[in-house]
Amino acid sequence: MLSFELDRSQQAPIYRQLYQRFRESIADGRLRPGDRVPAVRALASELNLARGTVEAAYQLLIGEGYLMARGAAGTVVTPQLTPVAPPQLGHGLAASTYPTTHSGELPLPLQMGLPALDAFPRKLWTRLAGRQLRQGGLESLVYPDPRGHAPLRAAIATYLGISRGITCRPEQVFVCAGYRACLDLICHTLMQPGDRCWLEEPGYFMARNALQEAGAQLVPVSVDDQGLDVEQGIARAVDARFAVVTPTHQSPLGVSLSLPRRLALLAWANRQGSWIIEDDYDSEYRYRGKPLPALKSLDQQGRVLYTGTFSKVLFPGLRLAYLVVPAQQCEAFARQADRLHNHCPYLLQATVAAFINEGHFARHLNKMRNLYARRRQWLIEALQQQLGERLLIDTQAGGMHLVAGLPGVDDVKLAKRARAAGLAVEPLSQWYLAGAPRHGLVMGFTNVASAQQAAMVARELARLA
Repeated sequence: MLSFELDRSQQAPIYRQLYQRFRESIADGRLRPGDRVPAVRALASELNLARGTVEAAYQLLIGEGYLMARGAAGTVVTPQLTPVAPPQLGHGLAASTYPTTHSGELPLPLQMGLPALDAFPRKLWTRLAGRQLRQGGLESLVYPDPRGHAPLRAAIATYLGISRGITCRPEQVFVCAGYRACLDLICHTLMQPGDRCWLEEPGYFMARNALQEAGAQLVPVSVDDQGLDVEQGIARAVDARFAVVTPTHQSPLGVSLSLPRRLALLAWANRQGSWIIEDDYDSEYRYRGKPLPALKSLDQQGRVLYTGTFSKVLFPGLRLAYLVVPAQQCEAFARQADRLHNHCPYLLQATVAAFINEGHFARHLNKMRNLYARRRQWLIEALQQQLGERLLIDTQAGGMHLVAGLPGVDDVKLAKRARAAGLAVEPLSQWYLAGAPRHGLVMGFTNVASAQQAAMVARELARLA
């Protein structure tokens, strides 16, 4: 009988190890075409294995043509088989070094783009999700509606009408797997390769990458203390088909688009028949004054495509965002959503709908505003104490991150040193597409859980700067 050495400490299951040993024996000639192999019962007894384990290995070998079952005559190596050396599984494979945007790891201190994960009501969420699982009927088992779960679309429409001043019907709302998926749906529905597109300078790198991959010709337009310079955009590319803006809380500088410029931007889009993609970035978090209305709330001609996401207000693992389109574009977007298989998991959508409809969403936002105001102040005070005038912090009215200037410091090199030390700051200069960038650091404060932690990260940053 053949002798096989099986290692129970390996990650590979025993049946896969047995399968591989048979392949190696066939390849090196120990088992020749037509040779009979041990019966399942006999081999299981010899190796002290369950019969099912041996049977699984045999079935895999039979399915791939290495063995042939002959009933009462037993199982043999396929007579017509030409010996072929088996592939060397697990050897010579280089580990990927590609730096993915999201690693799946827990956030580092000062990492931006994340809500306060420690403050999310996980018990409540688990209870709501469990109820959806128990009560879900057959509709929870089929492919979801590519436009989004109907109750969630209705809840989003109601929420936007109350909190953002946007009048829309559920039919105008599309639920997508994140902001990038919203942009992809827009590009597939309305954009042609070579279309010119205004992009804020500096601007959100995820939008920049998505538009470039879609074939857009990007036109950087400067941002000052009033937001996007609309006159500059008109001078550089009056015929642009798109403008991507973050008017409530500009990403990354945090300024708000002034009312005169909002009206000028809408007037340009109406004249040219162009589209404005509004990313309502961090609109829920404003610490001074009243929340600003969305640009979409001023849109009378149906030129604004409004996007929002639950990643920043609930948790990014949801991968749920939403897009509001003009009523006359609903059919075109529905057709593309179906073609792109824009399906988001039913359970997550249904749970978010319950979270909104039962009032938990509004209470959570109010709680987080107060929490973020404290955490932001902790970080500002700690940075000022450690770095003083070396760090010029621009405190805006809202948002989930700070922007700080560091005169005379290479922000890219500093960010690399900080990352190596476990601090996830980002260099401001890399948010620019062209021209002379500003140098500084972009730092998230939402997961700075205490004044003591703020002091610790500020000391470490001061040591590196």
